[in-house]
Amino acid sequence: MKEQERSRRPRGRLFWLAKAAMCAALLATGVAVAPQPILSFAEWYWIMEQGDTGDDVAELQSRLRFLGFYGGIVDGSFGSGTRRAVVGFQREFGLPADGRVGPQTKLKLGNATKGWNSSYLAEYAAGGGAPKRNASAGSLTRSTSGFSREDLMILARTVHGEARGEPYEGQVAVAAVVLNRIGNAAFPNTISGVVFQPGAFTAVDDGQIWLEPNESAFKAVNDALNGWDPSGGALYYFNPVTATSKWIWSRPQIKQIGKHIFCM
Repeated sequence: MKEQERSRRPRGRLFWLAKAAMCAALLATGVAVAPQPILSFAEWYWIMEQGDTGDDVAELQSRLRFLGFYGGIVDGSFGSGTRRAVVGFQREFGLPADGRVGPQTKLKLGNATKGWNSSYLAEYAAGGGAPKRNASAGSLTRSTSGFSREDLMILARTVHGEARGEPYEGQVAVAAVVLNRIGNAAFPNTISGVVFQPGAFTAVDDGQIWLEPNESAFKAVNDALNGWDPSGGALYYFNPVTATSKWIWSRPQIKQIGKHIFCM
């Protein structure tokens, strides 16, 4: 950040589950229905891992079962059986077999299940599904409040461009600063508005904003969206080694994380 002054999440995933349930009911009566369109699996920006729950986990399980890697119940709970299925898929497709579903695994799984459609979630929908994802790492519950997928990607790019190489806590803190600004009347009220405010972030000025974010950046965004703010409510941060502005040094300091001092 320069030392100067100063959802949509997949459109109604439960909507598609309701569609799937309706399709199941129609199929039971012999009425032919076309598969329902859904957001591309590879477009999901959060990371899923053991302990997560919700309708996106149910889709993961359903896609893995579609390929024969998962033989359990599609219940929306990422347990050890789901993790084993993910590891099996990752090994088969030459991916790091860590059992976590990040961008690379999602892309591979999405491409491998092009014949999948929401009707395969009928079993899950008929059982009531899950009302929402939990608040563990990897979820994006706050995205339902109006953040677009594009804005979430911009936030991940900001974290990567500004704080890669910093401690993970510092990466989350950078994402939190952006979110804190959104809630402050002195700043724009959108992620893209805050990030692209003239002179606000060095990564925008030097082009690093367009580097491809790594999984750590996505996870940091997830954690910040779910309420973790290691910055202590900061609106600014700066590197004390490179800072030359007297103004930024005048701001009330909260704490230092890695190379960044976070302040008000």
